[in-house]
Amino acid sequence: MSAGEIHGEVPLMEQILLRIKDLEKETGIKRTILAACPNSRAVIKAALRSAKRCNAPVKFSATLNQVDLDGGYTGFTQQEFVNFIRQEALVINLTGPVIIAIDHGGPWLKDSQRQGRWPYDAAMAAIKESFEAAIDAGYHLIHVDPTIDINLHDNEIISIEVVAQRTVELIAHAENYRRRRHLPRISYEVGTEEVHGGLANMKTFTRFLRLLKEGLYEKAFNDTWPCFIVGKVGTDLHTTLFDHEVAWTLAKIAADYNSYIKGHYTDNVENPEDYPESGMGAANVGPEFTEREYDGLMELEALEENLIRQDKIKDAGQIKKTLREAVIASGRWKKWLQAGENQEDFNSLDPGRQEWLIKTGCRYIWENPEVVSAREKLYLNLKKSGIDGEEIVLSHIEHAMEKYFFKFNLFDLNKYL
Repeated sequence: MSAGEIHGEVPLMEQILLRIKDLEKETGIKRTILAACPNSRAVIKAALRSAKRCNAPVKFSATLNQVDLDGGYTGFTQQEFVNFIRQEALVINLTGPVIIAIDHGGPWLKDSQRQGRWPYDAAMAAIKESFEAAIDAGYHLIHVDPTIDINLHDNEIISIEVVAQRTVELIAHAENYRRRRHLPRISYEVGTEEVHGGLANMKTFTRFLRLLKEGLYEKAFNDTWPCFIVGKVGTDLHTTLFDHEVAWTLAKIAADYNSYIKGHYTDNVENPEDYPESGMGAANVGPEFTEREYDGLMELEALEENLIRQDKIKDAGQIKKTLREAVIASGRWKKWLQAGENQEDFNSLDPGRQEWLIKTGCRYIWENPEVVSAREKLYLNLKKSGIDGEEIVLSHIEHAMEKYFFKFNLFDLNKYL
């Protein structure tokens, strides 16, 4: 994007990584890029405001469930997403680099494709169309992740040869499209941390890289190589301890291929300061920011209840009740159930699990009309007493983000770019 864009033939993400590498040689300070999953308008605004306050670059990694030609659950197409970021950056005069990326682009990783059991050819065609829209919109990076295959039997893992072949096919399509349209170079990210097709052990990890190298060479893409490889570094949606020893080993292997390891599921990680020390290039954080947005809204509801007791407000916005009903009705909480949990009756789940599923599941329903209406009413009720509800919600998200900007040694990085 124009704000903070660094000119040249090297893609924006790779220019920043090269500068970080040079700075490490000069100062000994290692850094890890923060990638925020833009699961709501509030998260996007908070990320831009935090990046400005910390004077650091920020990356947005949007899944095709979040942003796509059908609007995703955020309501944004790729072009609308880029336009919204540009407008919000303009509002706060953010001039530092903002990297925009697809996260987990591959067949059947979009819920509608998996649930509808799309044929392989249709799923691949749709993904290629999504990539084209992202390239046209001005995205800087595409994460290619063809590690799901719904035609496999339960407990059957997709072969790494197939993953490599499909990765090459998708990168080749994106590159051919970009080159035909004479658009700026973009970066790529590959791999996944998921056990179903992840680079779960060193042998598979190195074999995948070798196959990818050979495949791209055969297609005459000698100058195209992913800057990030997703590694399994100990964290997932239910674990929060980053394995710095595994990460360090993976980072050394990736460095031999001129790539960096990227961590997913960094949410609520206990030891974020170990990411840069282990040589991690970047880390995704998503559901944690949804939880903080939910916490902010609960603070507002408590304020609202207090104002009702003081007879300053007549009708409550009912935000907590509305969120709970919308998440349950969406059915998307079922995706995150663990073995043995009842997917037919949400109320039968442990109260702690219900609370977690509601908090993290809100990202799917923030744009539901009844949720938008309840939030607007809550903000309006508080505004009558001089309280800025949106500011309080954003402060919850920004507090979580700034922990990562600080622990990843990103503070004031823009001064050196």
